Amino acid sequence: MTDMRFPHGEPTQRLAPIRSERSPAPRVQFFLRLSALMLSLFLVLSSMTAQAGAPQHSIVDDAGRTITLQAPAKRIIALYGGFNEILAAMGLEDRIIARTKADTQPASIAGLPSIGTHMRPNTEIITALGPDCILQLGGRKQAAETQQALERLGFPVAFFQPASFAELFDVIRRIGALTDSPEAAQALVSGMEKRLDAVTRAVAHEPARPTVFFEVRYPNLLGAGGRSIVDDIITHAGGRNVLESDMKLVRLNEEELIRLDPHVYIMQTGPMNPVPVPMAERPHFVTLRAVTDNRLLTVDEHAFSRPGPRAVEAVEELARFLHPRAFPEPPLSKN
Repeated sequence: MTDMRFPHGEPTQRLAPIRSERSPAPRVQFFLRLSALMLSLFLVLSSMTAQAGAPQHSIVDDAGRTITLQAPAKRIIALYGGFNEILAAMGLEDRIIARTKADTQPASIAGLPSIGTHMRPNTEIITALGPDCILQLGGRKQAAETQQALERLGFPVAFFQPASFAELFDVIRRIGALTDSPEAAQALVSGMEKRLDAVTRAVAHEPARPTVFFEVRYPNLLGAGGRSIVDDIITHAGGRNVLESDMKLVRLNEEELIRLDPHVYIMQTGPMNPVPVPMAERPHFVTLRAVTDNRLLTVDEHAFSRPGPRAVEAVEELARFLHPRAFPEPPLSKN
């Protein structure tokens, strides 16, 4: 810095350079950062608002996958009859658009188009019908392959595998979520629980719990194991499954059955056991305690082996057979 002089030569004071109190660059940066922050907040709030308004028709199925529908399911194809019975019991029969060849319950779906079998549905027919939700029962490799094939065509497929009443109730509630009918689902569950509780109270003071063998198929004997809805039906009815295996179905020979010697022998009739051989025509079984005591019962496969609303009827029927003194006449009301 140098001195400045006026023309007459008098020196002046030194002049400091002119500076502003704050440079323009930091101010611009401040406003840019503030704008970025406000934009971020806006985007977050917008996203939260969008999610709050999004449809809540989302579940996790028994394969561990999240199934999300953009709208409540209104065009449903169930590849297993038990799911049709659940929908009907929830008052949603009008949303069923097709059935498998073997499924005719409830009676109102008998006239609907058939899409083939549970394991081998006709994908061309399904595509033409255009369902917005498909329900499939797990348990077999082929069922999973069918599910994957339908998903490749773009259809949402919910995969369920209930093997107890607790799991069945959970399935009903998830179907309620997919159909936007949670109240109907809960009403169905509550009604079934009430009837099960009535049976539990009735048999609570029975002195013994008889052992039960449930014949799924004969010959080539196949029994219901511990990982089946039948096992839970026997337990709720006040009995004990003589097969303690953790498998759904158990193969065994006649010698093993004689060794187990159940108190009660149940034969189911239905697709897996169309015409059970009469016990009188089974010479190897004559020494069974259940035969000598005439503790034999023939039941409907669809009620006992199909997870659905009729499983409660199965409990009531079996409980009356196992513990006849515990139940007054007439039989328990279904309501």
